[in-house]
Amino acid sequence: MTFTETCNEVFDRATADYHITDNIDAPRPTPYAEGSIESILYTKNWIDVAQWHMEDLIRDPQIDPVAAVALKRRIDSSNQERTDMVEEIDTWFRDKYADVKPLPDATINTESPAWAIDRLSILAVKIFHMRAETEREDAGDLHREKCAAKLAVLLEQRADLTAAIDTLLDDISAGRKYMKVYRQMKMYNDADTNPVLYAKK
Repeated sequence: MTFTETCNEVFDRATADYHITDNIDAPRPTPYAEGSIESILYTKNWIDVAQWHMEDLIRDPQIDPVAAVALKRRIDSSNQERTDMVEEIDTWFRDKYADVKPLPDATINTESPAWAIDRLSILAVKIFHMRAETEREDAGDLHREKCAAKLAVLLEQRADLTAAIDTLLDDISAGRKYMKVYRQMKMYNDADTNPVLYAKK
């Protein structure tokens, strides 16, 4: 099994596990050994699917404004956690390929492996929900047909992205590509760089 096949398997499991309760407040399970890459991937996807549902909730036109502000801050916190998880995955890759010496003509990719895997995780969530739309008994045939067509595109996109990530990882392991881990500098989360926050000090 390739690394990305493992990713897809773990992501699908995490997404399905979340929907056992379908509750953003449900405790997060830990079905894999702590510290393993599978555990990191599982947690990453759980964050993604929970945030997906938070994004649904905040779009309720009847949501209480106070509740909306609290939920928006929770989404912001979730997004920061998601970013931290991506960096943790990239750190895992950096350690994995630490002994690989890049070839003289090696090039860097437009995104790191973990950010590509982030997109793979989001695709797992999209596929789950689009498939659910194709099975809705309270929707008309036209709706289900349109969603089936979109599902086919999403599945094709996942296959393409899976292959592309595998190629990238092969290139890194062979020294044809090299990677760097750039820490995300979200200035609006930092009380020292967000002018609205540091003005209140």
